[in-house]
Amino acid sequence: MPITTDLSSETINFKNNLNDYPEFKKTRMDFWDGIWGKFRNKIGFGSYYHKRLLQVYQHILLADSSVIELGCGNGKLLGKLHCKKKVGVDFSYEAIELAKARYPECQFIRADALEFRHDETYDYIILSDLINDLWDIQMVFENVNPLCHSRTRIIINYYSKLWEGPLKLVQALGLKKPLLEQNWLTSGDVRGLLYLTEFEVIKTWQEILLPVRIPLLNGFINKFLVKVALIRHIALTNFVISRPAPKKFPPRKTNLVSVIVAARNEAGHIKEIIERVPQIGLGTELIFVEGNSTDNTYDVIVNEINNHPDKNIKLFKQPGTGKGDAVRKGFSEANGDILMILDADLTVPPEKLPLFFDALVSNKGEFINGVRLVYPMEKQAMRFFNLLGNKFFSFIFTYLLGQLVRDTLCGTKVLWKADYHKISSNRSYFGDFDPFGDFDLIFGAAKLNLKIQDLPVRYKERFYGTTNIKRWKHGWILLRMVLFAAKKLKYK
Repeated sequence: MPITTDLSSETINFKNNLNDYPEFKKTRMDFWDGIWGKFRNKIGFGSYYHKRLLQVYQHILLADSSVIELGCGNGKLLGKLHCKKKVGVDFSYEAIELAKARYPECQFIRADALEFRHDETYDYIILSDLINDLWDIQMVFENVNPLCHSRTRIIINYYSKLWEGPLKLVQALGLKKPLLEQNWLTSGDVRGLLYLTEFEVIKTWQEILLPVRIPLLNGFINKFLVKVALIRHIALTNFVISRPAPKKFPPRKTNLVSVIVAARNEAGHIKEIIERVPQIGLGTELIFVEGNSTDNTYDVIVNEINNHPDKNIKLFKQPGTGKGDAVRKGFSEANGDILMILDADLTVPPEKLPLFFDALVSNKGEFINGVRLVYPMEKQAMRFFNLLGNKFFSFIFTYLLGQLVRDTLCGTKVLWKADYHKISSNRSYFGDFDPFGDFDLIFGAAKLNLKIQDLPVRYKERFYGTTNIKRWKHGWILLRMVLFAAKKLKYK
């Protein structure tokens, strides 16, 4: 595992003119060695701030993941994270020695982030309160690239420029570790630097309005008030989650696709579904989950399977109730490494499924969500109040999830089976809360910080049977989903 740890200025071989960097680095190293020696046992002003950062990172990271933190300092954040593999990098001798003594279960490396080279990849790369202190942020982002696989998430938090004055004041009062001259960046600056180094931003948000512990106020101000539209811009720290740009990893073209159809009272649609669902990738596995219909849906499926022996079709009885239960049954029986949901009423044409496949395998998104609200609909496809409700909830859920989700209840959703397994294994965080199944998947994808990509479709009128959606009853369930998302994802 070759790692560059030589901290002498002679090792610097930068592409642009950085003649001043050796002096800058030496000043920084001496400064931080002195700081970590002086503040070795002092709690200080920042104890609540760092505790809140830990809560945020703990919410983001999965327990079975690997993580590397550049600029880890004394390892306080990294050491307390619940992750399988933890590596910390810092150029301060005092900080690294302190980190090794306190957190022996972690691996700590003394190295400069601008020179660091490593041949392993990680699920998460953390840059916490680092980019404010760097000589060249773009160069560090470029060094991060080799540490990434296609699903790596880069998590950055940095001080807001609005806090430049207040931070200098508390430093002058001796309530916070002093800092040398800092980079003060806007969110646009950071987004631009990530773009230049081939990263794509997934979501951004703000944390911490009140960085000192004041009982009863901290929870309200730092979990709720900081999320308010106008107030959030004066928060102390900005968060960014990004991923490697899609073009860095070539499309996977050979994949078996499983299309799951939850069918309850849909006998009139079955023949068309079988005839119209296309062969995609290595082939399409069509899985029907019949939901205790009052018509002859089950028998029709059996007959059509017999009429199409050349097609890979499976049929299962739904074990419980609700579309979500049926979809989970279908997913559990699927052999494909790509999972697709197709509504049995054919209101979304099956011929559009290859577009979802292409978006997923080309890494344009990691959770592809159909949107019915872009193109004009057929006249009876969606009732007026349903349409109004969908537009309202799309606005609310986009705010709560931190990613654009225009249509939460469109039945057509596509994801990798491996990602579904992660959603399923982390389902205990949300519980069994969703009769539709749509929110179980969307909330799970948002919790994993998958890149959710909307894909517009034309919404058709059903030609057999009636919708299973009950406008007012399910509207109340949607309101419950809003509160659920607010509690579990936004105001955590």
